[in-house]
Amino acid sequence: MDGISLTEKQSEILGFLLECRDERGSAPSTREIMARFGFSSPATVTSHLDLMEKKGALRRVAGRSRNIILPDHRPRLMEIPLYGTIPAGLPENPDQRTERCITVDPDTIELPKNARTFALEVRGDSMVDAGIFDRDIVIMELAEPRTRDIVAALIDGDVTLKRYLVHRGKPFLRAENPKYPDLIPAQELVIQGVFRALIRINRARG
Repeated sequence: MDGISLTEKQSEILGFLLECRDERGSAPSTREIMARFGFSSPATVTSHLDLMEKKGALRRVAGRSRNIILPDHRPRLMEIPLYGTIPAGLPENPDQRTERCITVDPDTIELPKNARTFALEVRGDSMVDAGIFDRDIVIMELAEPRTRDIVAALIDGDVTLKRYLVHRGKPFLRAENPKYPDLIPAQELVIQGVFRALIRINRARG
């Protein structure tokens, strides 16, 4: 737990408390803690709980038999729609269907609060020098791009994942792989999303 220094035994007790809370919705009784850890008396349990309460790992409510209250440290999860695939190669015709949602912890991947987001599965190798590989999932935000942002873009009717650059007031797209040319819009460049995070699924690459 962040900011709380527990002894090894206190950490084990806390793990047991959380396990019971998650499995049945309530913390264990003093006797259950005694049985789990082989303590000889309720006083030993009380001593550990007193110290853990002082450290802020839990709190207790007087007058209740199961009086241990645990902070909720479960991650704040959110679902993000996965809109098919996006080429990280040469642009292709758009195919933006909602296939499914992916569940993420926004704090872990450092998403901005209240961000309007969607996900895409990458196809191709044009962004490998930016650490984005074929079949990675990128989390995109509906936001205005800044120069050098990685973006999902609609360029002259085709979609692609590239870096957004501006030269002499004119925007264009650049791959992060030298074998791909810069993409300069002939008529239209619409930024559909700005890259915010990457999820790499452990699977064989073929």
